[in-house]
Amino acid sequence: MPGTLFVVATPIGNLADLSPRAIDILGSVALIACEDTRTSRTLLAHFGISTRSVSLHAHNERSASVHLVETLRCGSDVALISDAGTPAVSDPGARLVEEAHRSGIRVIPVPGPSAALAAFSASGFAADRLLFAGFLPASTAARRKAIAGLESGCAIILYEAPHRIRATLADLAAAFGAAREVAIGRELTKKFEEMARMPLGTALTWLDARAHREQGEFALVIAPEAARRERGALDADLVLATLLEALGPSDAAKLAAKLTGQTRKALYARALELGMRGKR
Repeated sequence: MPGTLFVVATPIGNLADLSPRAIDILGSVALIACEDTRTSRTLLAHFGISTRSVSLHAHNERSASVHLVETLRCGSDVALISDAGTPAVSDPGARLVEEAHRSGIRVIPVPGPSAALAAFSASGFAADRLLFAGFLPASTAARRKAIAGLESGCAIILYEAPHRIRATLADLAAAFGAAREVAIGRELTKKFEEMARMPLGTALTWLDARAHREQGEFALVIAPEAARRERGALDADLVLATLLEALGPSDAAKLAAKLTGQTRKALYARALELGMRGKR
């Protein structure tokens, strides 16, 4: 009988998120296919798992999959993991899983951490349909073309690297409008984790509000078009609260007026009120 391929989700930061089932499987299989054996060594050692591991990454996935499928055909169980999160989701592994299916090998998912779903669950956006777009292209022209092709009627989930986060947020605001909301998950489950929701027009101000905020890994959730609320007091409060992290009441009111369509005078009064509330 052939072995079983277990697709095992691993923590995206906090090692305590590895499930007891995942620990049992990683300790009982004959072999673990890792995106980077050096990275996975820390996780496996933490849980006292001594199972032999081999590398399976973007540059050797084709050849490694051939050897792993042969191992499975010979009756040995294999676990597939990535450096963090769920394998084959913006990570290597899909080719191995496909070859296993084609070879009649049983494939069993062992669900767990996923930065995309973690960010969406904490976004507060009510959406029946999700679009996971992974990492956008690195070049400016290709990135903007990709954003233009994203469907706006559903929630959009993206990953982004720290050195491109500013450019991506600026391009998203230009494409979807400054009032469209975004939830930004930064360093999820890690020591300096942040989860914040704001209009796209204030996202760069949010980044600038704290030193080193541009560092780390990002998961972005763009609100579905249908979920945009009408411009009103609640939107104004959200905009002002975000802007007041980095600006004075006058400047915050001026920018908020452009984003919400409300008068600068009314927004200035509200900014003072919010400022006083924050000092209590």
